[in-house]
Amino acid sequence: MANSPLYLDHAATTPVLPAVRAAMNEAMESWANPSSPHAPGRAAGRMLENARSRIAAALDWDGEIILTSGASEAIAIALQRAAMPIGAVGATEHDAVLRAAPDAYRLPVEADGTIAFEELAEHCAHAPGALVALQQANNETGVVQPLDDIAQVVRLNEGRLFADCSQSAGKMPLPKAADLIAISAHKLGGPPGIGALLLRDLSLIQPSGGQEQGYRAGTQNLPGAVGFAAALEQDFSWMQRAAELRETLDRAIMAAGGEVVAPSAPRLATIASYRMPGKSSQAQLVGFDMKGIAVSAGSACSSGTIKPSHVLTAMGWSPEAAGEVVRVSFGPRTSAADVARFAEAWTEIAA
Repeated sequence: MANSPLYLDHAATTPVLPAVRAAMNEAMESWANPSSPHAPGRAAGRMLENARSRIAAALDWDGEIILTSGASEAIAIALQRAAMPIGAVGATEHDAVLRAAPDAYRLPVEADGTIAFEELAEHCAHAPGALVALQQANNETGVVQPLDDIAQVVRLNEGRLFADCSQSAGKMPLPKAADLIAISAHKLGGPPGIGALLLRDLSLIQPSGGQEQGYRAGTQNLPGAVGFAAALEQDFSWMQRAAELRETLDRAIMAAGGEVVAPSAPRLATIASYRMPGKSSQAQLVGFDMKGIAVSAGSACSSGTIKPSHVLTAMGWSPEAAGEVVRVSFGPRTSAADVARFAEAWTEIAA
């Protein structure tokens, strides 16, 4: 049906997978506080540590894992309790990073959204031993940063690299060179309210007391952790299909007179942004919503109030052009028919 719901906003959140719901329901059947010393608490504690081990195995991570309420909290812990000064953050980072490090130097990007290496090298040379924070994949454009190459520059100056992998975790290998990594469950079909901060060593941040080895206070979310593990253990072979669908949609949008954001940059297969010249993002969102299609303009955390994207303006886009862009993002069940329907709706709205 033309107006049946079509969800293409998976970068904001992906619906919880059936296997995740089942795993969480099972965990809730034997729920107890994992920190309690009695038998049910000890059993819950073992279940929690098993989920933590499963998360580590799924991500091929051999460091420490601090479970959090989501990526935003993981980012705040990493940047506000770092054991070293915050040197710089990317100019196109998520708002959560910019809020957590408001005084950090903002590294400029090239027109395709990748970090400007000369400026990175110059800044790191003048601020040795500092923490540099960069996304693996941008939440608005999908642009992937070459974090292993970036890490070499940072390490030459005795710095550390923090990577926001909220969008990319599970969908592509984690950056091996990163020292701290933030991830989120609800971006890949896991439950909301659970995420993690991955660390090479706990000495990279200051302890705070409480649970999670003394690095986060509050009752641990056992059902969420179990659901997170189940989500990461899903078959991600659908990412190849997502890449093909994104390429198909890119071609359709360009053929209809639209503009693809950062077409020459390496991009995460599940995220794409498109400009519709002469039509505001707000008008597009209304048009797509009337056709039963859910997309967004920029980050979901800021799209409630439409304003020019700081990501696009940092890439050199004018406020006017940036205000004509919407983001489309795929999930594990997005089909070729879904992409064709969006492309048809885009053409109708543009006309």
